Amino acid sequence: MRYIYTPGHLMADMPAAQWVATIGGKAASLLALHRSGLNIPAWCVLHSSALRASLSQREIGTLEQAWTAGDLDTIRSLLGDVTLAPSIADALQQTLATLGLASCLLAVRSSARAEDGNQHSFAGQFESRLRVEVDSLTQAIVAVWQSAFSAHVQTYQQHRPARLWEALPAVLIQQMISPDVAGVAFSSDPVSGQHGTAVVAATAGLGDGLLHGIVAGDTYAVALDGQCSIREQNHTDPLLSAGQAGQVAELARRVARLRGAPQDVEWALQKGVLWLLQARPITTLASLPDPDGTLRIWDNSNIVESYGGITSPLTFSFARQAYAGVYREFCRLLGVHPDTIAAHHTLYEQMLGLVQGRIYYNLLNWYRLLSLLPGYRFNRRFMEQMMGVQEDLTADTASEVQISRVERVRDGLHLLRSVGGLVQAKRQLPRQIDRFYARLWRVLGNEPPDLSRMRTEQLVTYYRTIEGELLRHWDAPLVNDFFAMVFYGLLRKLTLRWCNDTDGSLYTSLLRGEADIISAAPARRIRALAALAAPHPALVDALCHAPLPMIEGVMQQVPDFAAGFAAYLRDFGDRCTAELKLESATLHDDPLPLLRAIGQTAAHPPAHTPDDGRAARAAAERELATRLQGQPLRRAVLQWVLGEARTHLRQRENLRFERTRVFGRARLLFRELGRRFATMGVLADAADVFYLELHEVLGFVEGTSTCTDLAGLAATRKAAYARYASDDAPASRFETRGVVYQGRQWQATTAICGGETASDTWQGTGCCAGVVRGRVRLVHDPRNVQLVAGEILVAAHTDPGWVMLFPLAAGLVVERGNTLSHAAVVAREMGLPAVVGIPGIMAGLADGDLVELDGSTGSVRRLIELELDTLQQSCVAHTEEI
Repeated sequence: MRYIYTPGHLMADMPAAQWVATIGGKAASLLALHRSGLNIPAWCVLHSSALRASLSQREIGTLEQAWTAGDLDTIRSLLGDVTLAPSIADALQQTLATLGLASCLLAVRSSARAEDGNQHSFAGQFESRLRVEVDSLTQAIVAVWQSAFSAHVQTYQQHRPARLWEALPAVLIQQMISPDVAGVAFSSDPVSGQHGTAVVAATAGLGDGLLHGIVAGDTYAVALDGQCSIREQNHTDPLLSAGQAGQVAELARRVARLRGAPQDVEWALQKGVLWLLQARPITTLASLPDPDGTLRIWDNSNIVESYGGITSPLTFSFARQAYAGVYREFCRLLGVHPDTIAAHHTLYEQMLGLVQGRIYYNLLNWYRLLSLLPGYRFNRRFMEQMMGVQEDLTADTASEVQISRVERVRDGLHLLRSVGGLVQAKRQLPRQIDRFYARLWRVLGNEPPDLSRMRTEQLVTYYRTIEGELLRHWDAPLVNDFFAMVFYGLLRKLTLRWCNDTDGSLYTSLLRGEADIISAAPARRIRALAALAAPHPALVDALCHAPLPMIEGVMQQVPDFAAGFAAYLRDFGDRCTAELKLESATLHDDPLPLLRAIGQTAAHPPAHTPDDGRAARAAAERELATRLQGQPLRRAVLQWVLGEARTHLRQRENLRFERTRVFGRARLLFRELGRRFATMGVLADAADVFYLELHEVLGFVEGTSTCTDLAGLAATRKAAYARYASDDAPASRFETRGVVYQGRQWQATTAICGGETASDTWQGTGCCAGVVRGRVRLVHDPRNVQLVAGEILVAAHTDPGWVMLFPLAAGLVVERGNTLSHAAVVAREMGLPAVVGIPGIMAGLADGDLVELDGSTGSVRRLIELELDTLQQSCVAHTEEI
């Protein structure tokens, strides 16, 4: 058996895949670099089996017994008496002579299998001996072996080897260089994570004092372009010139390129000659993002209304593809040149991101998208309002999408040239909406088809029809959203500038009273159903307390109620909590939360009278006329902007309801495909289909899958999603640099303003005028709560599925959202005083707290009991119109 290896032996006789197992990680790395022609002092390796070959059977047995007993002290003591077998010692002397090292000072180091690996470096854990004379070589080798059985090495390696001999390292024996200057160099900054900055540390003479922290050296930072700066100087004159520091930095970078990972190298400079002594990966960089990497800002703003919490892989892949297609089409419709669209193709694919299973806006890409459109400078603020962005871009982040002066001029000219196209798009929008509805009804029909009668490939064909006819031609909703954004922003700006509407109460009241807005219809229908149920005590009691089968039986005794409830499910059965998640259970699946809400509304009718908003709207119109009296031009302009804002915002809500229908149909399709896959045996459970991505589901049927182990894919993702659910949720807004999923904490970069301003006072955005006082009910999931009439509903975020609680609420407070979020729109139409955009208020309040909510100014104030003597009952709300 060979005990001694030289680079020549290894490269000639052994495949590279066996190097680590034979000579350990440190020597294997050195060998790879030796083969690349780097200037490395001569070296050889003594295999760990040389120890066993030098022991008697009695000594071997004693050592193994001590290892089994965990007696490290005995092992180190026994090894102290070891001498190499004469044949091995002679062979080692001959090898050193062949390498020209017979009379040289030597460096003796460990080379364990796991040492200098990508996961663990073992830096400083094993013994190293420098300036070793040949006569003392055996003692140095034994000292290295002894160090393998120190308590700190055993702790560091985490997993104790089963056999003693597996714990032994090989021993690297290398020519000792007597340098003028030596030290360490990092190809990337190990502290900041900057991959473009190499860090060089130098000290006079040998570098071991620097490595052990005994002496302080000079530290240099070398950028990729060769710029060198001294970070720390501990000598009167710099030890290295800028050129020498650059030479060392380039050595570290060359080693990193050869090894395929950032490297920590030890080097020595002797009479102008640069030597590489050893190299290891920088293991700490795995948890450090590169601050010079691409900046991305992740913000879940209004998207949390549609995709709150953890979202399945199927939903994300479906939504991501839909966003990419519809916004590419959006740019085309607004006159962006096809070449520009093609040049930014990656932008459309990265509108959304998935972090710890949660969907976020890739915010800078939204700004970049808007910068492609005419009027970027004018529309940026409007887009932020529509998306509910709560934090403005800093100067640094704004520069990521900043357009130059020339581009600003070009943007203005583009806007002027596009005015005709925008006018044309606006003029054609009504017909475009009609055509969209015609396609919608042609593809979806009044009722879903019987999917169980379709062949599996027909299900996929039906999905492709929905994709081609609707998802890729979402033209009318997109164009309408654009004009809604523009006119809503103009209305807010003009009412502020011309009418001094500083608190926003005027413009929010002007937007109320839209009778045919579909978002408010579910709440009105719930009240109507409660009125039908109220005269029937047995039905009301069943709705409030009975299980679903019993409720269904009692309902049949009240035909009008049963018919009304069936009509509600037909019209709004897909409008559920997290309605755009394909995995969400709809009211068709579980109508019990809705029935409970109807029962509570019938049993405890709200004290306040529902307000359709028309009186407030009329009063606001009179106020507008008063404030603009004697200014006919401004009045005409504002009236026109107001009319357009009302029209497009109403159409926005109604068209978004159609999106719910499309997603509802897709949900049925994928559920049916899940059942088919489970029947085929390719999925363990039908619901596992939601742990697949869209292309995997379709590709399995169409023959384009790269992996057909759908059950394995689903199981892997289910395990990952279980971890996401148990981990802390990422912040609502945070930044990443470089590789998005590398070493992240997902915490907010800066605090979002607008939350708690004092211990008992909060400030947000008022959405519906009115002052209300009552007790707080914190709600995390509307399906698991029965609101008491007169309580003030407080939530982190809401979506259309929450509307069944609104008829009982006296007021609404939401941490997220803005004046155009679904909760705000419905609250305005119901006359429900509401405040949104108060981050952290859920943590600041507790169930039963007494608060005063001002839906005009956006303030929320905690009260003491004595302040509620104006209330008739502590949980009954009092509302004042403003």
